[in-house]
Amino acid sequence: MKRTRSLRRRTAVAAVAAAPVLFLAGCGDGGNGSAATTASPTASASVPAGEHNQADVDFAQEMIPHHRQAVMMSDMAETRASSDEVKTLAAKIKQAQEPEIATMSAWLTAWGEEVPQGMDGMDHGDATSMPGMMDDHQMDDMRGASGTAFDTMFLTMMIKHHEGAIEMAETEKEEGAYGPAKELADDIITAQKAEIAQMKQMLGTN
Repeated sequence: MKRTRSLRRRTAVAAVAAAPVLFLAGCGDGGNGSAATTASPTASASVPAGEHNQADVDFAQEMIPHHRQAVMMSDMAETRASSDEVKTLAAKIKQAQEPEIATMSAWLTAWGEEVPQGMDGMDHGDATSMPGMMDDHQMDDMRGASGTAFDTMFLTMMIKHHEGAIEMAETEKEEGAYGPAKELADDIITAQKAEIAQMKQMLGTN
C-alpha cells in the first residue's frame, strides 16, 4: 500500500534540551508484549544523539492517534470476541501500544510540540487520512458486532490497521533523524508484520 501523503521534510533540526527520554520498547518481540527500559538515545553517525527533525514530529503526532484506535479496537475484543485467540492477541496489542503512546507523547513534550488528543492527527484533523485508520462507520460496525462475526471483523480490520502503521514506520526510518524514534519504527515493523501473519493464519488466508 502506497502512502497517500509524504511527510514534510525540513532541513533544520532542533536539539532536545531535555535529558534522554525514557524509551519504552513496544511490540518489538512479536510475542512478549512491551517492557520499559531506560536507554540513552542512539542515532546514526551523521545525526547527533537527541536531535530530531520534522519527520520525527510527524511520526509521533500521527502514530499516537493511530495506536489509540488500535487500543480502542482491542478493548472491544474483551467483551465482543468469541475466540480466546482473538482476545489474547487483542490484549497483546494493547499491552504493546499503550507504552508506545506514552513514549511518543514524552518525545513531543520534550520537543515543545503539541501532543494530539483523541484519534485525530495534528496536521490532518481527519484521522482517516492516515494509512490503515478505520472511519466512524467501520468503528460503529465493530461496536455492533459480536461473536464470530466480530472476530472476523477485528482480524480483517486490524490487518489493514497494522499495514498502515508499517507504512508510517517505514517513512520514519527513511526520513527521521531521532535515533529512538527510528528504533521504535523498526520495532513496529517487526512486531506488526509478525502479527499480520498470525492474523492471516487465524482467518485462513495464509
